[in-house]
Amino acid sequence: MLKATKVGSAIALALAVSGAQAQAPLKATVIHWWTSGGESAAVKQFAEAYNKAGGQWVDQAVAGADQSRATTINRIVGGNAPTAAQFNTSKQFRDFVEQGLLNNVDDVAIAGKWDQIMPPSILQAIKINGHFYAAPVDIHMPAWFFYSKAAYKKAGITNEPQTWEEFLAQLGKLKAAGVVPLAFGGQVWQEKITFDAIFAMVGGSDLYLKVYRDRDQKAVMSPAFKQVLVEFKKLKGFVDAGSPGRNWNDATAMVVQGKAGVQIMGDWAKGEFAAAKQVAGKDFGCYPGFGPKSPYIVAGDAFVFPKTSDANAIKAQKLLANVVTSPTAQVAFASRKGAIPIRGDVDESQLDICARQGLAIMKDKSRQLPNTEMLASPDTTGALQDVLTSYWNKNQSPEDAQKAFARAIKGE
Repeated sequence: MLKATKVGSAIALALAVSGAQAQAPLKATVIHWWTSGGESAAVKQFAEAYNKAGGQWVDQAVAGADQSRATTINRIVGGNAPTAAQFNTSKQFRDFVEQGLLNNVDDVAIAGKWDQIMPPSILQAIKINGHFYAAPVDIHMPAWFFYSKAAYKKAGITNEPQTWEEFLAQLGKLKAAGVVPLAFGGQVWQEKITFDAIFAMVGGSDLYLKVYRDRDQKAVMSPAFKQVLVEFKKLKGFVDAGSPGRNWNDATAMVVQGKAGVQIMGDWAKGEFAAAKQVAGKDFGCYPGFGPKSPYIVAGDAFVFPKTSDANAIKAQKLLANVVTSPTAQVAFASRKGAIPIRGDVDESQLDICARQGLAIMKDKSRQLPNTEMLASPDTTGALQDVLTSYWNKNQSPEDAQKAFARAIKGE
Protein backbone atom coordinates (compact mmCIF):
# COMPACT_ATOMS: atom_id res chain seq x y z
CA MET A 1 0.00 0.00 0.00
CA LEU A 2 2.86 2.32 0.87
CA LYS A 3 4.56 1.56 -2.44
CA ALA A 4 1.33 2.24 -4.34
CA THR A 5 0.96 5.56 -2.52
CA LYS A 6 4.52 6.53 -3.43
CA VAL A 7 3.96 5.58 -7.06
CA GLY A 8 0.70 7.51 -7.13
CA SER A 9 2.39 10.54 -5.64
CA ALA A 10 5.21 10.34 -8.15
CA ILE A 11 2.75 10.16 -11.04
CA ALA A 12 0.77 13.10 -9.67
CA LEU A 13 3.96 15.13 -9.27
CA ALA A 14 5.07 14.29 -12.81
CA LEU A 15 1.67 15.30 -14.19
CA ALA A 16 1.77 18.54 -12.21
CA VAL A 17 5.23 19.39 -13.53
CA SER A 18 4.17 18.50 -17.07
CA GLY A 19 1.08 20.68 -16.74
CA ALA A 20 3.11 23.58 -15.41
CA GLN A 21 5.55 23.23 -18.29
CA ALA A 22 2.72 23.15 -20.80
CA GLN A 23 1.30 26.36 -19.35
CA ALA A 24 4.64 28.10 -18.98
CA PRO A 25 4.92 31.30 -21.00
CA LEU A 26 6.77 31.10 -24.30
CA LYS A 27 10.13 32.65 -23.50
CA ALA A 28 11.61 34.83 -26.23
CA THR A 29 15.14 36.19 -25.95
CA VAL A 30 15.24 39.26 -28.20
CA ILE A 31 18.45 41.03 -29.23
CA HIS A 32 18.08 44.62 -30.45
CA TRP A 33 19.87 47.97 -30.47
CA TRP A 34 17.04 50.23 -29.31
CA THR A 35 18.76 51.90 -26.36
CA SER A 36 18.02 55.64 -26.59
CA GLY A 37 15.20 57.14 -24.52
CA GLY A 38 12.62 57.13 -27.29
CA GLU A 39 13.68 53.69 -28.56
CA SER A 40 13.50 52.13 -25.10
CA ALA A 41 9.98 53.46 -24.60
CA ALA A 42 8.99 52.02 -27.98
CA VAL A 43 10.39 48.50 -27.59
CA LYS A 44 8.72 48.28 -24.19
CA GLN A 45 5.41 48.30 -26.07
CA PHE A 46 6.39 45.14 -27.94
CA ALA A 47 7.55 43.49 -24.74
CA GLU A 48 4.29 44.24 -22.94
CA ALA A 49 2.18 43.09 -25.88
CA TYR A 50 4.14 39.83 -26.14
CA ASN A 51 3.80 39.15 -22.42
CA LYS A 52 0.05 39.79 -22.55
CA ALA A 53 -0.22 37.33 -25.44
CA GLY A 54 1.17 34.54 -23.26
CA GLY A 55 4.88 35.02 -23.82
CA GLN A 56 7.84 36.05 -21.69
CA TRP A 57 10.01 38.71 -23.33
CA VAL A 58 13.67 38.50 -22.30
CA ASP A 59 15.25 41.79 -23.34
CA GLN A 60 18.85 41.87 -24.53
CA ALA A 61 19.61 45.38 -25.71
CA VAL A 62 23.05 45.97 -27.22
CA ALA A 63 24.08 49.58 -27.87
CA GLY A 64 24.96 50.21 -31.51
CA ALA A 65 23.58 48.50 -34.61
CA ASP A 66 26.90 46.97 -35.69
CA GLN A 67 27.61 45.68 -32.20
CA SER A 68 24.10 44.25 -31.86
CA ARG A 69 24.30 42.39 -35.17
CA ALA A 70 27.77 41.09 -34.25
CA THR A 71 26.36 39.75 -30.96
CA THR A 72 23.61 37.95 -32.85
CA ILE A 73 26.07 36.44 -35.34
CA ASN A 74 28.42 35.28 -32.57
CA ARG A 75 25.56 33.64 -30.68
CA ILE A 76 24.26 31.87 -33.79
CA VAL A 77 27.74 30.58 -34.62
CA GLY A 78 28.31 29.63 -30.98
CA GLY A 79 25.12 27.56 -30.80
CA ASN A 80 23.35 29.92 -28.39
CA ALA A 81 21.07 31.77 -30.78
CA PRO A 82 18.41 34.17 -29.51
CA THR A 83 14.74 33.62 -30.30
CA ALA A 84 14.74 36.73 -32.44
CA ALA A 85 17.13 39.51 -33.40
CA GLN A 86 16.84 42.94 -34.94
CA PHE A 87 18.23 43.69 -38.37
CA ASN A 88 17.47 46.49 -40.79
CA THR A 89 14.94 45.71 -43.48
CA SER A 90 17.66 45.19 -46.04
CA LYS A 91 20.12 42.65 -47.42
CA GLN A 92 21.85 42.39 -44.05
CA PHE A 93 20.42 38.94 -43.27
CA ARG A 94 20.48 37.52 -46.81
CA ASP A 95 23.60 35.44 -46.07
CA PHE A 96 21.84 33.82 -43.10
CA VAL A 97 18.97 32.78 -45.35
CA GLU A 98 21.30 31.31 -47.97
CA GLN A 99 23.18 29.36 -45.29
CA GLY A 100 19.95 27.95 -43.84
CA LEU A 101 20.40 29.67 -40.49
CA LEU A 102 16.93 31.24 -40.19
CA ASN A 103 13.43 29.86 -39.65
CA ASN A 104 10.67 31.26 -41.82
CA VAL A 105 7.35 32.53 -40.49
CA ASP A 106 5.32 31.70 -43.58
CA ASP A 107 2.16 30.60 -41.76
CA VAL A 108 2.05 33.85 -39.75
CA ALA A 109 2.61 35.92 -42.91
CA ILE A 110 -0.05 34.07 -44.88
CA ALA A 111 -2.60 34.30 -42.05
CA GLY A 112 -1.80 37.99 -41.63
CA LYS A 113 -2.00 38.64 -45.38
CA TRP A 114 1.39 40.34 -45.39
CA ASP A 115 1.49 40.22 -49.19
CA GLN A 116 -1.56 42.49 -49.26
CA ILE A 117 -0.90 44.93 -46.42
CA MET A 118 2.83 45.64 -46.72
CA PRO A 119 4.65 47.88 -49.25
CA PRO A 120 6.50 46.14 -52.12
CA SER A 121 9.93 47.43 -51.04
CA ILE A 122 9.46 45.87 -47.58
CA LEU A 123 8.23 42.57 -49.03
CA GLN A 124 11.20 42.38 -51.38
CA ALA A 125 13.54 42.54 -48.40
CA ILE A 126 11.81 39.98 -46.15
CA LYS A 127 10.42 37.50 -48.71
CA ILE A 128 13.27 35.46 -50.19
CA ASN A 129 12.76 32.52 -52.54
CA GLY A 130 9.05 32.56 -51.74
CA HIS A 131 9.47 32.41 -47.95
CA PHE A 132 9.11 35.07 -45.24
CA TYR A 133 12.31 35.15 -43.21
CA ALA A 134 11.71 38.30 -41.18
CA ALA A 135 8.88 40.16 -39.48
CA PRO A 136 9.08 43.88 -40.31
CA VAL A 137 8.32 46.07 -37.31
CA ASP A 138 8.40 49.59 -38.71
CA ILE A 139 8.91 51.78 -41.74
CA HIS A 140 11.49 54.50 -41.36
CA MET A 141 12.35 57.27 -43.73
CA PRO A 142 16.01 58.19 -43.11
CA ALA A 143 15.87 61.58 -44.83
CA TRP A 144 13.49 63.70 -42.74
CA PHE A 145 14.33 67.29 -41.89
CA PHE A 146 13.53 68.19 -38.27
CA TYR A 147 13.77 71.80 -37.18
CA SER A 148 13.44 73.82 -34.00
CA LYS A 149 10.53 76.25 -34.14
CA ALA A 150 12.33 78.48 -31.63
CA ALA A 151 15.56 78.53 -33.67
CA TYR A 152 13.69 79.25 -36.89
CA LYS A 153 11.85 82.11 -35.19
CA LYS A 154 15.13 83.55 -33.90
CA ALA A 155 16.55 83.46 -37.44
CA GLY A 156 13.41 85.02 -38.90
CA ILE A 157 12.51 81.92 -40.96
CA THR A 158 8.77 81.58 -41.45
CA ASN A 159 8.41 78.81 -44.02
CA GLU A 160 9.70 75.35 -44.84
CA PRO A 161 12.04 75.33 -47.86
CA GLN A 162 10.66 74.14 -51.20
CA THR A 163 14.05 73.82 -52.93
CA TRP A 164 17.62 72.87 -52.09
CA GLU A 165 18.75 76.45 -52.74
CA GLU A 166 16.16 77.77 -50.32
CA PHE A 167 17.32 75.25 -47.71
CA LEU A 168 20.92 76.43 -47.99
CA ALA A 169 19.75 80.03 -47.67
CA GLN A 170 17.92 79.13 -44.45
CA LEU A 171 21.04 77.50 -43.05
CA GLY A 172 22.82 80.79 -43.75
CA LYS A 173 20.17 82.70 -41.80
CA LEU A 174 20.49 80.34 -38.85
CA LYS A 175 24.25 80.80 -38.85
CA ALA A 176 23.87 84.58 -38.91
CA ALA A 177 21.49 84.36 -35.94
CA GLY A 178 24.12 82.60 -33.83
CA VAL A 179 22.50 79.17 -33.98
CA VAL A 180 24.30 76.01 -35.11
CA PRO A 181 22.61 75.63 -38.50
CA LEU A 182 22.87 71.85 -38.97
CA ALA A 183 22.92 69.43 -36.03
CA PHE A 184 25.24 66.74 -37.30
CA GLY A 185 26.82 63.56 -35.99
CA GLY A 186 30.09 62.82 -37.74
CA GLN A 187 29.81 59.04 -37.80
CA VAL A 188 30.12 57.08 -41.04
CA TRP A 189 26.51 55.88 -41.12
CA GLN A 190 25.20 59.39 -40.41
CA GLU A 191 27.37 60.84 -43.15
CA LYS A 192 26.00 58.19 -45.51
CA ILE A 193 22.30 58.80 -44.81
CA THR A 194 22.84 62.56 -45.07
CA PHE A 195 24.50 62.06 -48.44
CA ASP A 196 21.68 59.78 -49.60
CA ALA A 197 19.11 62.37 -48.54
CA ILE A 198 20.85 65.03 -50.61
CA PHE A 199 21.34 62.56 -53.47
CA ALA A 200 17.61 61.79 -53.62
CA MET A 201 16.54 65.43 -53.32
CA VAL A 202 19.15 67.01 -55.61
CA GLY A 203 20.00 64.16 -57.98
CA GLY A 204 16.49 62.78 -58.28
CA SER A 205 15.06 59.25 -58.18
CA ASP A 206 16.23 58.19 -61.65
CA LEU A 207 19.90 58.95 -61.01
CA TYR A 208 19.66 57.45 -57.52
CA LEU A 209 18.38 54.14 -58.92
CA LYS A 210 20.85 54.09 -61.81
CA VAL A 211 23.70 54.41 -59.33
CA TYR A 212 22.54 52.23 -56.43
CA ARG A 213 20.33 49.64 -58.13
CA ASP A 214 21.90 49.40 -61.59
CA ARG A 215 25.48 50.29 -60.59
CA ASP A 216 25.68 52.24 -63.83
CA GLN A 217 29.26 53.49 -64.15
CA LYS A 218 28.24 56.19 -66.63
CA ALA A 219 25.72 57.50 -64.13
CA VAL A 220 28.32 57.54 -61.34
CA MET A 221 30.79 59.42 -63.54
CA SER A 222 28.17 61.86 -64.86
CA PRO A 223 28.26 65.63 -64.23
CA ALA A 224 24.95 65.24 -62.39
CA PHE A 225 26.43 62.86 -59.82
CA LYS A 226 29.50 65.04 -59.40
CA GLN A 227 27.15 67.93 -58.62
CA VAL A 228 25.49 65.84 -55.91
CA LEU A 229 28.91 65.42 -54.28
CA VAL A 230 29.55 69.16 -54.54
CA GLU A 231 26.21 70.05 -52.94
CA PHE A 232 26.70 67.49 -50.16
CA LYS A 233 30.05 69.03 -49.19
CA LYS A 234 28.45 72.47 -48.92
CA LEU A 235 26.83 71.30 -45.68
CA LYS A 236 30.28 71.13 -44.11
CA GLY A 237 30.17 74.90 -43.68
CA PHE A 238 27.05 74.67 -41.50
CA VAL A 239 28.07 72.11 -38.83
CA ASP A 240 29.81 72.88 -35.54
CA ALA A 241 33.29 71.87 -34.41
CA GLY A 242 31.86 69.25 -32.05
CA SER A 243 30.21 67.22 -34.80
CA PRO A 244 32.91 64.53 -35.36
CA GLY A 245 31.92 61.33 -33.57
CA ARG A 246 28.69 62.75 -32.15
CA ASN A 247 25.86 60.27 -31.59
CA TRP A 248 22.68 60.88 -33.57
CA ASN A 249 20.50 61.37 -30.48
CA ASP A 250 22.94 63.95 -29.10
CA ALA A 251 22.57 65.85 -32.38
CA THR A 252 18.78 65.58 -32.02
CA ALA A 253 19.07 66.98 -28.50
CA MET A 254 20.66 70.11 -29.97
CA VAL A 255 17.49 70.72 -31.99
CA VAL A 256 15.27 69.80 -29.02
CA GLN A 257 17.08 72.43 -26.92
CA GLY A 258 17.04 75.06 -29.67
CA LYS A 259 20.83 75.09 -29.88
CA ALA A 260 20.71 73.95 -33.50
CA GLY A 261 18.28 74.77 -36.28
CA VAL A 262 17.76 71.57 -38.23
CA GLN A 263 18.80 67.92 -38.36
CA ILE A 264 18.65 65.58 -41.34
CA MET A 265 17.84 62.24 -39.74
CA GLY A 266 15.55 59.27 -39.88
CA ASP A 267 12.12 59.63 -38.35
CA TRP A 268 13.31 57.67 -35.33
CA ALA A 269 14.57 61.06 -34.12
CA LYS A 270 10.96 61.92 -33.28
CA GLY A 271 11.19 59.52 -30.36
CA GLU A 272 13.70 61.88 -28.76
CA PHE A 273 11.37 64.85 -29.21
CA ALA A 274 8.53 62.81 -27.70
CA ALA A 275 10.70 61.80 -24.74
CA ALA A 276 11.36 65.52 -24.16
CA LYS A 277 7.58 66.15 -24.22
CA GLN A 278 7.82 68.18 -27.42
CA VAL A 279 4.96 68.12 -29.91
CA ALA A 280 5.33 68.01 -33.69
CA GLY A 281 3.91 71.13 -35.29
CA LYS A 282 4.15 73.10 -32.05
CA ASP A 283 7.68 72.77 -30.65
CA PHE A 284 9.37 71.35 -33.73
CA GLY A 285 8.60 70.99 -37.40
CA CYS A 286 9.23 68.22 -39.90
CA TYR A 287 9.29 67.83 -43.65
CA PRO A 288 10.38 64.85 -45.78
CA GLY A 289 11.99 66.81 -48.58
CA PHE A 290 11.52 69.79 -50.84
CA GLY A 291 8.17 70.22 -52.54
CA PRO A 292 5.07 68.02 -52.79
CA LYS A 293 6.64 65.28 -54.94
CA SER A 294 10.01 64.81 -53.24
CA PRO A 295 11.26 61.20 -53.11
CA TYR A 296 10.41 59.24 -49.95
CA ILE A 297 13.17 56.80 -49.02
CA VAL A 298 11.81 53.61 -47.46
CA ALA A 299 13.82 51.83 -44.77
CA GLY A 300 13.02 50.06 -41.52
CA ASP A 301 13.71 47.38 -38.97
CA ALA A 302 12.76 43.72 -38.77
CA PHE A 303 13.13 40.71 -36.52
CA VAL A 304 14.75 37.57 -37.91
CA PHE A 305 14.33 34.18 -36.30
CA PRO A 306 17.45 31.99 -35.96
CA LYS A 307 17.12 28.33 -36.89
CA THR A 308 15.95 26.01 -34.15
CA SER A 309 14.14 22.67 -33.94
CA ASP A 310 12.87 23.28 -30.40
CA ALA A 311 9.07 23.22 -30.58
CA ASN A 312 8.54 25.86 -27.88
CA ALA A 313 11.15 28.15 -29.41
CA ILE A 314 9.40 27.90 -32.78
CA LYS A 315 6.06 28.68 -31.12
CA ALA A 316 7.68 31.70 -29.44
CA GLN A 317 9.04 32.90 -32.79
CA LYS A 318 5.63 32.63 -34.44
CA LEU A 319 3.85 34.31 -31.53
CA LEU A 320 6.40 37.13 -31.60
CA ALA A 321 6.01 37.60 -35.37
CA ASN A 322 2.25 37.76 -34.95
CA VAL A 323 2.34 40.21 -32.03
CA VAL A 324 4.83 42.73 -33.44
CA THR A 325 2.94 43.00 -36.76
CA SER A 326 -0.51 43.35 -35.16
CA PRO A 327 -2.30 46.71 -35.65
CA THR A 328 -2.43 47.63 -31.95
CA ALA A 329 1.23 46.85 -31.22
CA GLN A 330 2.27 48.57 -34.45
CA VAL A 331 0.65 51.86 -33.47
CA ALA A 332 1.90 51.68 -29.88
CA PHE A 333 5.47 51.07 -31.07
CA ALA A 334 5.49 53.49 -34.01
CA SER A 335 4.02 56.39 -32.01
CA ARG A 336 6.94 56.21 -29.56
CA LYS A 337 9.65 55.18 -32.00
CA GLY A 338 8.94 57.92 -34.52
CA ALA A 339 8.28 55.43 -37.30
CA ILE A 340 5.17 54.66 -39.28
CA PRO A 341 3.45 51.26 -39.09
CA ILE A 342 4.24 48.58 -41.66
CA ARG A 343 0.54 48.33 -42.43
CA GLY A 344 -1.98 50.96 -43.51
CA ASP A 345 -5.05 49.55 -41.71
CA VAL A 346 -4.28 51.17 -38.36
CA ASP A 347 -5.76 53.89 -36.16
CA GLU A 348 -3.86 57.02 -37.21
CA SER A 349 -5.25 59.15 -34.37
CA GLN A 350 -2.39 58.18 -32.04
CA LEU A 351 0.27 59.16 -34.59
CA ASP A 352 1.81 62.63 -34.84
CA ILE A 353 1.46 64.89 -37.87
CA CYS A 354 4.82 63.76 -39.26
CA ALA A 355 3.82 60.09 -39.15
CA ARG A 356 0.40 60.82 -40.66
CA GLN A 357 2.17 62.70 -43.45
CA GLY A 358 4.43 59.68 -43.98
CA LEU A 359 1.49 57.27 -44.14
CA ALA A 360 -0.21 59.48 -46.72
CA ILE A 361 2.96 59.64 -48.84
CA MET A 362 3.34 55.83 -48.71
CA LYS A 363 0.05 55.55 -50.61
CA ASP A 364 1.77 57.23 -53.58
CA LYS A 365 4.06 54.49 -54.89
CA SER A 366 5.66 56.90 -57.37
CA ARG A 367 7.37 58.69 -54.47
CA GLN A 368 8.74 55.55 -52.79
CA LEU A 369 12.46 54.97 -53.16
CA PRO A 370 14.23 51.93 -51.67
CA ASN A 371 16.81 52.56 -49.00
CA THR A 372 20.30 51.90 -50.40
CA GLU A 373 20.77 48.92 -48.07
CA MET A 374 17.88 47.22 -49.86
CA LEU A 375 19.83 47.61 -53.11
CA ALA A 376 23.44 47.00 -52.07
CA SER A 377 25.15 44.30 -50.04
CA PRO A 378 26.57 45.12 -46.58
CA ASP A 379 30.09 44.93 -48.04
CA THR A 380 29.28 47.43 -50.79
CA THR A 381 27.52 49.70 -48.30
CA GLY A 382 30.60 49.63 -46.08
CA ALA A 383 32.88 50.48 -49.00
CA LEU A 384 30.67 53.42 -49.98
CA GLN A 385 30.62 54.67 -46.40
CA ASP A 386 34.43 54.67 -46.44
CA VAL A 387 34.43 56.72 -49.64
CA LEU A 388 31.98 59.29 -48.31
CA THR A 389 33.59 59.69 -44.88
CA SER A 390 36.94 60.27 -46.58
CA TYR A 391 35.39 62.90 -48.85
CA TRP A 392 33.56 64.59 -45.97
CA ASN A 393 36.47 64.70 -43.57
CA LYS A 394 39.41 65.31 -45.89
CA ASN A 395 40.35 67.94 -48.42
CA GLN A 396 39.44 65.66 -51.32
CA SER A 397 38.18 66.88 -54.68
CA PRO A 398 34.72 65.81 -55.88
CA GLU A 399 36.40 64.30 -58.95
CA ASP A 400 38.54 62.00 -56.81
CA ALA A 401 35.54 61.09 -54.64
CA GLN A 402 33.56 60.33 -57.78
CA LYS A 403 36.23 57.92 -59.02
CA ALA A 404 36.46 56.23 -55.60
CA PHE A 405 32.67 55.89 -55.48
CA ALA A 406 32.68 54.28 -58.94
CA ARG A 407 35.30 51.73 -57.83
CA ALA A 408 33.45 50.93 -54.61
CA ILE A 409 30.06 50.39 -56.20
CA LYS A 410 31.64 48.21 -58.88
CA GLY A 411 33.08 46.05 -56.15
CA GLU A 412 36.76 46.71 -56.83
